[in-house]
Amino acid sequence: QVQLVESGGGLVQPGGSLSVSCVASGSIFSINAMGWYRQAPGKQRELVATITRGAVTNYADSVKGRSAISRDNAKNTVYLQINNLKPEDTAVYYCAARSRPGALTTYEPDYWGRGTQVTVSS
Repeated sequence: QVQLVESGGGLVQPGGSLSVSCVASGSIFSINAMGWYRQAPGKQRELVATITRGAVTNYADSVKGRSAISRDNAKNTVYLQINNLKPEDTAVYYCAARSRPGALTTYEPDYWGRGTQVTVSS
């Protein structure tokens, strides 16, 4: 089993930046891919960014060019930074991990964090 705990959410003004982090514990050796999803009220969950064990990254079009996902294997932590935040970035951001073969861009995660709220508002 893997446990994921997010932190770093909060209230940010439009145009600002935010960094959220996720610490993994438990059977971390089994983790292949990690990623961030988000869900806004009344909307479907959206895959925001993913990173493989080998640090290959993938981004949703909605954040491409203004976000960065990174992974510190020594700290068992994955980070997501989003710049030039927009009101439509407001959502609960969830950390996720997959141990089974297959990319997060295609398959569902095996593990989820509880989420952290990000609100973009003036």
